[in-house]
Formats: sequence, structure tokens, C-alpha cells
Amino acid sequence: MKILVTGGAGFIGTHLIKRLLEQKNSVVSIDNLMAGLQQNADKFISDKNYKFYNADCTDFNKLNQIFQKEKFDAVYHLAANSNIMMGSDDPTIDKKNTFETTATVLECMIKNNVKKFFFSSTSTVYGAREDELLAETLGGLQPVSYYGGYKAASEDIISAFTHMNGLETLIFRFPNVIGSGLTHGVIFDFVKRLLKNSTELKVLGNGTQTKEYIYIDDLIDAIIRFMEKLKPGMEILNVGTNSLTNVKKIAELTVQAMGLKNARITYSEGSIGWKGDINRFKFDTSKITSLGWKSKYSSDEAVKLTLEKYVKEIKG
Repeated sequence: MKILVTGGAGFIGTHLIKRLLEQKNSVVSIDNLMAGLQQNADKFISDKNYKFYNADCTDFNKLNQIFQKEKFDAVYHLAANSNIMMGSDDPTIDKKNTFETTATVLECMIKNNVKKFFFSSTSTVYGAREDELLAETLGGLQPVSYYGGYKAASEDIISAFTHMNGLETLIFRFPNVIGSGLTHGVIFDFVKRLLKNSTELKVLGNGTQTKEYIYIDDLIDAIIRFMEKLKPGMEILNVGTNSLTNVKKIAELTVQAMGLKNARITYSEGSIGWKGDINRFKFDTSKITSLGWKSKYSSDEAVKLTLEKYVKEIKG
């Protein structure tokens, strides 16, 4: 197949492209490099089945030219603002890079008769519903961040395009994705802070924030598996590990992984790290497990494996 991956120079996009190329697909990556890395964009440049465009997915004319030239069989839409904290002070960041990218990609798909579509959504569309088991059928989504809000809005417009145009759409709502090659997130932040000051790790919030962390290989396995089973209409799946890890444990494991036995961990007040953060959530993953998929790694195992690999990468 000839596949478009938007946001292809990002963390998830890079791992996805690697797998798609291994399966002998032809892959075109588009990224404006706002959050993606040039080194990721160049990683597969020697592969004759790979091509990269430095382009903005909100630019309809440019994007449509690429669609017309490349003639895609499927689109994996990952382009978005991937840093919730970065967008917390400016709603236009998520509006442009999450919602407008989605709308423009869909418009190009319809204009060029592309039917197969994957969208990377998020647990944050559910909002701060700490005492509820979050199932795909849960109504009244109440996101509490711009990031979550524009992901939820994207899901709505995807639903409309899917039903109006006979698309075959798969939406994954997933938690924090971690693994080698991190570009943001709590582990990335903790390691960077300890590299600057090896005597103290300052943690935003009191450390009780408790969430799921999924290892990147598990996520890619699920994406590939369910995209191969696409059918007309829209399928939404929670993808998780059915396990949880709190920030306090991640901080302790990070200090341990970096070999800093005397580093002091300090916490700030409050149960969230920043406005729009969610203290804890619990996915209902019964739908995806009933379809035969289960993560290989638990949340704790994903954190430990990520730290092992990422610290090695950082230290060279």
C-alpha cells in the first residue's frame, strides 16, 4: 500500500513508519517540524519506499498537491500538538495543530477519494472523571484541556466525514505513550531535569497523579493489527494496559535508572501538575481485549523499559 503518515517526524510517527516500511509499504511522511525532529524525518531517507515532505497539514493547497501527486491508499493522521502543557496557555496551538490539521486532511481525502483513515486520539477527551471506568460508549465527553477539547472536536468532524463519505475509520484513544526516542512527557522531563541538576528532582504536583503508560511497541502492534481489519464506518477503541503507575514511582525509578542514589525528590502542592492536567483515570479496555488484543507490557513495565532505553540513549 501507499500510506501517508502525518506527523511522521514525531515520536509515534517514527516508530509507525519503521513498522510500515518493514512490511514493504510505500510511506510518505509529512511534518512541519514544530514538534517533530529533522533527525526523525531523515531516519529512513535511504529507503526507496520512503519520502518526506516538510509541510503544514493546515495548508490545503500544499497538502492537496501532495495527495494528487502521491495517490494514497490510506492515511494515518498523527499530526497534532503533542505537548499538553505547551498548549495550556494558548488555545490557538491546539486549534491549529490538532483540529485544523484533521479537518484539512479529511478534505483532501474526500477530494482525492482516499477511504482508509486512522486517527490518534487520547484519554483526555473523557475529561477529569476520576471515579468512572472510561468506556468508548461513555457519553457527555468533558475535556478539561485545550488539547483534549480539540481532540474531541476532531473525533466529531471525523464522524461526520466518515458517514457522509463512506470512509473506513479507526480511532484509538490511548494514554501516555512511552519508549525509546521520547520527545516529551514525564520521563523525558525528569531525565532532562536531572541532567541539569543531579542533586534534586523537582516534581510538578504531589506525585499522586496516577495514569496508564503504554509502551510504543504495544501501541504500534495494535495500530497495525486493527488497520488491517478496517471496514466501512467508524470504530473507536480504548488502547491501554489495564494497569496504572503514579508519578511518585516514576520519579523514584528515574533517579534509580540514572544512578543518582543521593538525589532528592521534591514535590509541589496540589494533585495535578498544571492546569488541564488530570490526576488519574482508568480505561475500560474490555472492547479491545474482546477483539483479541492485549498489551505485552504493563504500565510499570513500560516505564522501567523506557527508562532503561532512554537513559542509554541520553548518555550515549
